[in-house]
Amino acid sequence: MSGRPVPCDAAELSTLFLFEKLDGDQLERLCREGRTEQFDPGPVYTEGDPATCFYVLLEGTVVMSRRVGGDDVEISRTSKRGVYAGAMQAYLSSPDDARYKGSMRVTEPSRFFILPAATFAAILRDWFPMAVHLLEGMFFGSQNAQRTVGQRERLLALGSLSAGLTHELNNPAAAAVRATSALRDRVAHMRQKLGMIAAGPYARDALETLVEIQERTAEQVAKATPLSPLEASDREDALADWLDDHDIAGGWQLAPTFVQAGLDTAWLDQVAAAVDGPTLEGAVRWLNYTVETELLMNEIEDSTTRISHLVDAAKQYSQMDRAPYQVADVHDLLDSTLMMLAGKMGSGIEVVKEYDRTLPRIPAYPGELNQVWTNLIDNAASAMAGEGTLTVRTAPDGDHLLVEFRDTGPGVPEEIRDRIFDPFFTTKPVGEGTGLGLDISWRIVVNKHHGSLMVHSVPGDTRFQVRLPLTTAESSEEPS
Repeated sequence: MSGRPVPCDAAELSTLFLFEKLDGDQLERLCREGRTEQFDPGPVYTEGDPATCFYVLLEGTVVMSRRVGGDDVEISRTSKRGVYAGAMQAYLSSPDDARYKGSMRVTEPSRFFILPAATFAAILRDWFPMAVHLLEGMFFGSQNAQRTVGQRERLLALGSLSAGLTHELNNPAAAAVRATSALRDRVAHMRQKLGMIAAGPYARDALETLVEIQERTAEQVAKATPLSPLEASDREDALADWLDDHDIAGGWQLAPTFVQAGLDTAWLDQVAAAVDGPTLEGAVRWLNYTVETELLMNEIEDSTTRISHLVDAAKQYSQMDRAPYQVADVHDLLDSTLMMLAGKMGSGIEVVKEYDRTLPRIPAYPGELNQVWTNLIDNAASAMAGEGTLTVRTAPDGDHLLVEFRDTGPGVPEEIRDRIFDPFFTTKPVGEGTGLGLDISWRIVVNKHHGSLMVHSVPGDTRFQVRLPLTTAESSEEPS
């Protein structure tokens, strides 16, 4: 938006704190190469437009705002003469971003002194060459330092997740190895017992019935449901008594395996009806090996399935082999992150999921949202010191999707609540936190996804709320 040109007064410029040290020639150059304009109430420039001018307020009231989702959120409002905005980094030899990073409007007729960005840069380099070099060094140095520490933050998180994932993978892998070793032993015994049965005095029809029972036994193991401890104990006693009554030694050792497989005395009665008394013990022990084999194969299947799920979660978390920007289901992202962090959180933290599965998939950067979830979940776990409840909730919120992380920790003190999203601010002991987790999360949510990140906290109930647009245009701004 352009204002109405009005005469530039060098004497007026000299009263502004920004120009009060300039001499007469310098003030004249400002008036000659710049301009003064009067603006009616309304916008002066808009976030995202090319940053072409540097503005200094002479009189009036300005409002600065940033776009959050589809809304403009007011950042500051002032009537102080000499405040400046616009292309403030035009002096950089290679500007990081030549677009306005916010919007400015005036609420009453207001006058500005305006310098084109190129003129502003040239004047600064002519008059303050050393200062420009220092400013450039500070700007790029700060940016590089923040990027480096941000990378360290991600590496620390990755290292922590890797340790947790290794632990999570080791348990089912070790179980599968143990089960495989036991299975090999059971199969060897089964072959031996089968040879004894084949050489024994079994009639052909008895063997056929026994094989049929074996098949039904395998099916029963697959359908077995866990019993309560009391029910399991009662069934073990009944099976052990049956085995003792039929002169089968060590019945108390066989009974727990049969109970685990969902078998009872009625099943043993079928076995006894199929074979003669002298060969009953051999048949029962052979079928016991069948049951053990099935149970071990179930254990191997469960373990390898667990490993597969963990690998899938790791791929989902890292977004390996996937486009950085895609339409994603936030519930899949949340589940993969929770699975990756399960080992780190420990058994003292109960995780409650309150998902609204009717929510649609949204366009997003899934890998970076996973980083947000990681930071928020990790902070919640740290706040609860290993004991408490973490509730992860999703819900519709107008044209946004809400993801809320609620913990039962001591809360965020009111005196630091406004600072927790500042870079390098941390309440963790030295060496345990970089202070960039929430800053990076804020950038990813707000700058990258045009959403919002807020916190509401009282002791015992702290809620970090992420709101993401249900539909959004892909942003070009990368979080650092």
